[in-house]
Amino acid sequence: MKNTTTPPTAPNRRHALAVGAAMASSLILPAAQAQSAAWPNKPLKIMVGFPGGSSPDLMARLLAEPLSQALGQPVVIENRPGAGGNIAADLVARATDDHTIGLMINGNMTIAKILNPATPYDPLKDLTPVALIAVAPLVLCVPAETTATGAAFFAAAREGGDRWNYGTPGVGTVAHLGMELLKPKAGIAPVHVPYPGNPQVIAAMLTNQIQMSLLPPGLAMAQVRAGKLRAIGVTSAGRSSVVPEVPSLSEAGVRDFQLEIWNAVAAPNSMPKANVQKLAGLLSEFVRREDIRQKIFLQGWQVAGTGPEGLARRIQSDTKAMTEVIQRNNIRPG
Repeated sequence: MKNTTTPPTAPNRRHALAVGAAMASSLILPAAQAQSAAWPNKPLKIMVGFPGGSSPDLMARLLAEPLSQALGQPVVIENRPGAGGNIAADLVARATDDHTIGLMINGNMTIAKILNPATPYDPLKDLTPVALIAVAPLVLCVPAETTATGAAFFAAAREGGDRWNYGTPGVGTVAHLGMELLKPKAGIAPVHVPYPGNPQVIAAMLTNQIQMSLLPPGLAMAQVRAGKLRAIGVTSAGRSSVVPEVPSLSEAGVRDFQLEIWNAVAAPNSMPKANVQKLAGLLSEFVRREDIRQKIFLQGWQVAGTGPEGLARRIQSDTKAMTEVIQRNNIRPG
């Protein structure tokens, strides 16, 4: 029998396709929402690239309890120190279990691959920004016997030239790159002396082996308040609420210089976006709670609480600035 069915006209065909697409979307969206609602279905792991008691470790532990309560699953901290945090960052980048994230410092998410092409992960390609947790300026510290402060200190440093030294916890750290950014701004030329960590840097200043260093506020101010070191200034644009008693470097005549360290949470690129957004929303909510905000402040940090998009912009701007100083000074990993 001859088929007399009339083929659909072009408008009808377009309508049929549109209806089909809408139906498909209506099925996918609830599925994604259901997946996010059911996640996590096992313990969540936070990788930390530094030892217990370090600033990133303390920050991760501060966030673990409220995360566990909100997600209904245990949150486990796993410390994998080494390579300035890059060992743990690489483990996060390669994770495929949808239940591994990392508490990282800015170097892990910005300059790692630029500084050392042999770094096994690419921060910009292999990690997904989740949340910028907290930021802090660095404090330019000098031995307690240093009498010059403010502009007079920088005048003395310019006269000292390359006979003066500065210490850092290693090549390519923010303290190292930050000082190399500061040198042309201040017209000074101290020579870099790398140490295994900030405790050794502080010990070197206490014995006058080095003349200056950029230190995190939490470490610096304990020494300054004990009278063992002197603070010249902070690297924020103005005075910082974290250390309001310390002037900014701009007050000492160093113009257009600003530098911050930060802690952030990142996930592997393999983690579904719905899960990333769920984490980002919770973390942003937690750090704005007064009790958590106060604990972060007492650790020497200012709460940021920025989500994935804001963190991505911060990564982009910091990567650009640090790349320029690495290339200009031909800095290579030690």
